[in-house]
Amino acid sequence: MTNWQIGDVKISRLVEIEAALPLGGEGSMVEAAYPEALQKIDWLQPHFATPEGHAKIAIQAFLIETPTKRLIIDTCVGNDKKRDNPFFNNLQTTFLKDLEEMGWTRDSVDIVLCTHLHVDHVGWNTMLENDKWVPTFPKADYLIGQREWDFWKAEESETAAPLLADSVQPIFDAGLATLITDDHRICPEIHVEPTQGHTPGHISIVIESKGERAIITGDMIHHPCQMAHSDWRCGFDHNSDMANETRKSFLESVADQPTLVIGTHFATPAAGHVKRDGDGFRLDVA
Repeated sequence: MTNWQIGDVKISRLVEIEAALPLGGEGSMVEAAYPEALQKIDWLQPHFATPEGHAKIAIQAFLIETPTKRLIIDTCVGNDKKRDNPFFNNLQTTFLKDLEEMGWTRDSVDIVLCTHLHVDHVGWNTMLENDKWVPTFPKADYLIGQREWDFWKAEESETAAPLLADSVQPIFDAGLATLITDDHRICPEIHVEPTQGHTPGHISIVIESKGERAIITGDMIHHPCQMAHSDWRCGFDHNSDMANETRKSFLESVADQPTLVIGTHFATPAAGHVKRDGDGFRLDVA
C-alpha cells in the first residue's frame, strides 16, 4: 500500500530509505528492541521485522491532497547534507524524481509541515543549488511549531548548528516560514496536535474527512514494537518519560477505533489500526 483515501483526502507515501537494521542498546532508535526481543513479538513479521529480529524501518514523507491544498509532511534527510551519522551523510537519492513521477512538481506544493526538527524530518526543506541552500518548494508555506523552533534556535550543540544552517534557516531567510501553535488547524480537513516528549514541540498530524480519520504519528512512535511495549524508550528522546506517557495515552485513545495510524518510520505497508493485545497493543496492517 502506497496511498490511502480518508474521505476527500488522499495520503501517499514517498520513501527515501527503507531498510532492516538490528536495534537495541543505549542510544538506539528503540533501546530495548534487541533482535531476540523483537523475535518474541510474532505479529511484527513479516512487515516490521525480519526472522532474525532486525527492525524494518523507513525514512519517508507523506503527500496529502485535500480538495484545496497539497501538503508534504516531513521531508526526510535530503541530498548533499553533511551529517555525523554515516547512514544519513551526503545522500544521493531519487526523492525529487520520485515526487515528479507521483504527479507532484516542486511548485505544486502549498504547505510543508515538519512534525519536529530532527535531521530525518527536515532535509528536503532545502536543496543545494549553485553551492547555496535554497527552499526545495519555493511556493510553499513552511509551517514550523513555535515551541519546537524556540527550543532548537537556543540549542548550541554541534549537531543542531549544521542542521539549522542548511535545512531550516534558509526557509526563514526566504520568508517562507510560519510559526504555528501545536493545535493549529491548517485547513478544514487537517490539524496538528501536541505529542511532546520526543522533542519539546513535537506534533502529530490529524486528517479528518467525511467521518473518516487518520493520524500521522511523526516520532511519537518509532517502530510498531512500541505498541507491544509502550515503555520501550527511544535513545533520541528529549524527555523519555514524557514520550512514554504520550505514546501510551495515544495508543489508549485509538485502540479498537477506526482511526488509521500511519507511522512516519513504519516500513511497508506503514499503516494500520491499533488493537488491544493482552497488556499491550498490536498493529493490524491496512
